[in-house]
Amino acid sequence: MHELAVTEQVLTIALRHAAAAQATKITHIHLVVGRLSSIVDDSVQFYWHLIAAGTIAEEAVLSFERRPAQMRCLACAAHFTLADQRDFTCPACGSPDIIVIGGDELLLDSMEIETGAPADPPALPAVGAPEME
Repeated sequence: MHELAVTEQVLTIALRHAAAAQATKITHIHLVVGRLSSIVDDSVQFYWHLIAAGTIAEEAVLSFERRPAQMRCLACAAHFTLADQRDFTCPACGSPDIIVIGGDELLLDSMEIETGAPADPPALPAVGAPEME
């Protein structure tokens, strides 16, 4: 159920940045989600449709990019991508003393907006026949 709170935060951030850009519509939101985060994409999408209704983001498409878990071994300083989320040992030395250095994030990476209808082109002066004397 924490996806509701997360989705509310994403909407708040998106609306704040859209207002700063004088957007009239948010069309796409790109989210980066780490493999170790407990975020469920479908739940975020479900809540999005509920809480974004009536806002400039209500028709926005959400896309999710999953990032792998990045680890560092405290014993040998090796950096590695966690291949198996059940094996939390360093592949270089076998130590269980590892820390997460990436892959637990949730970021609003970017968004696409519309800023309103294009302005009408300036009116051209009427071209008429030259005046005759």
